[in-house]
Amino acid sequence: MSNLAEAQRLTLEDYLAGEEASDIKHEYIAGEVFSMAGATEEHVTVALNMGALLRAHVRGTPCRVYMADMKLQVATQTSENVFYPDVFVTCSSSDAGERKLKREPTLIIEVLSESTEAYDRGAKFAHYRQLETLREYVLIDSRSRSIEVFRRCDQGWLLSPVASDAPLVLESLEFSCDQDAVYEDVVFD
Repeated sequence: MSNLAEAQRLTLEDYLAGEEASDIKHEYIAGEVFSMAGATEEHVTVALNMGALLRAHVRGTPCRVYMADMKLQVATQTSENVFYPDVFVTCSSSDAGERKLKREPTLIIEVLSESTEAYDRGAKFAHYRQLETLREYVLIDSRSRSIEVFRRCDQGWLLSPVASDAPLVLESLEFSCDQDAVYEDVVFD
């Protein structure tokens, strides 16, 4: 009978060093590394629109907006994880001093695509919910006009779907915008 060797886990430090030298991005989940696929034009446009809108909104405050290339660490009692959210905002003074990764987001936005939707709604959101500073998690569809906002409340997380003719309201940042701004320059098939 053969003896199967356990898969070797990468340390967080080795992962971070590898990301510095890599041409592609990888997410780090409990010692395992997963490469990330590219995005569609619609996906990138929605993310850029939200990043620009939020950057203009938080200008002059301690909050900072990050997109796609900034790492977000989610450390739990059982594992260390690192993600690249499409857009996130942190208002943390601790994060302000960190150059390579952030740990205390107030808001995370993921732009949904066919290949990522189930993961963004399921396992990734389960990890994000472990972040005590996270107040809102927003899912924006890149294939149709559809936005969902999950808000932390005393009982857990409350889903607030945004009606197609209603503005996007982000209570955590006292932000509101018309959905036309979110989907500016996006052409649906």
